[in-house]
Amino acid sequence: MRVLIVAGGGGHFAAAFSVIEKLPKDADFLVVGRKYAFEADKTLSFEYITSKKLGINFKPLATGRIQRKISFEAMRSFIKIPFGFFQAVKIISSFKPDVVLSFGGYVAYPICAAGYFRGIPIVVHEQTLGAGITSKETSRFASKILISWEQSARFFSKEKTVLTGNPIRSKQIKKGKWQTANSHLPVVFVTGGSAGAHDLNLLIEGCLNDLLQNYNVIHQTGDARKYKDFERLSELKKNLKDDLRDRYKILKFADPDEILNYLNYADLVVSRSGINIVSEILSLGKTSLFIPLPYGQKNEQLTNAEFVQKTGIAEVIEQKDITPLKLFKKIKQMLKSLNVYQESAEKAKALVSKDAADKIIDIIYAEKRS
Repeated sequence: MRVLIVAGGGGHFAAAFSVIEKLPKDADFLVVGRKYAFEADKTLSFEYITSKKLGINFKPLATGRIQRKISFEAMRSFIKIPFGFFQAVKIISSFKPDVVLSFGGYVAYPICAAGYFRGIPIVVHEQTLGAGITSKETSRFASKILISWEQSARFFSKEKTVLTGNPIRSKQIKKGKWQTANSHLPVVFVTGGSAGAHDLNLLIEGCLNDLLQNYNVIHQTGDARKYKDFERLSELKKNLKDDLRDRYKILKFADPDEILNYLNYADLVVSRSGINIVSEILSLGKTSLFIPLPYGQKNEQLTNAEFVQKTGIAEVIEQKDITPLKLFKKIKQMLKSLNVYQESAEKAKALVSKDAADKIIDIIYAEKRS
């Protein structure tokens, strides 16, 4: 069985990785994705770094995308699209997959189109509560469309759609608290997603000293070269007093298993609200404070955050309404009321399918080219 898996972004790759770790040992797979996190920036992508680190067979595909606004950057991106199709045909011809499994992202379209015209079955997985642009477009090529949430069903063909759930990493997480000299203090885990979030990093920077007076902080910043947040915050850490410095762990990236452990260690998660981090937070029943990305497809992250908030384990503050001082006060208030939020943890956990990866694997094996 030869499976070509396409995952064009950190969130898409997180779902893909959950399937990869459960594939049968005799399965031969190739992951196709972005080499760089941003088209106009040479920051290496989360999926590229993680694949190289873990020895996952990965092939980068450089292509463009159709953007809603007309600009020089949008035009420069658009003219890359034919080149992306050329690369996709070469990858399909070389790897000769039995099935293509797409988790989305703009690099997925040329792969799915090329696979379809070569007669290869296409299976599309949608992670969000709605439907991503790429999933809508690639669904026309698909023999099966897999959705993570019932809310997505209305966007796709009823005959081809199967509810599988969003795959969650299954590796055993480390037990106990984060082992530091300050293990008695609560742990706040801050993440802006695989690429980081500059505005969230600035908010944390603005109240970091207050946070470290009271808590341990694990901060995943990303590595956007435009902002150099990791370098600036690393320098700030060097200038902290010894006791505070020991309470601050800063990292650019973490591989999927490390992220799962940091989530487990956390008493409170402060995060953007992409659907994959949301799914993992639900699966662990973690108390969380979401600051959704203030732009994106149909305010998708705000929808995700409010979905979790309804379970009782999370709060949501929009970026336009937050300052460093307000953020610190909210974190302090939530940690004081942690037992109240944790009363809803089991309700949150029940929303996540624990066997989504197994269901997806069963379907791609059933769909493979005979």
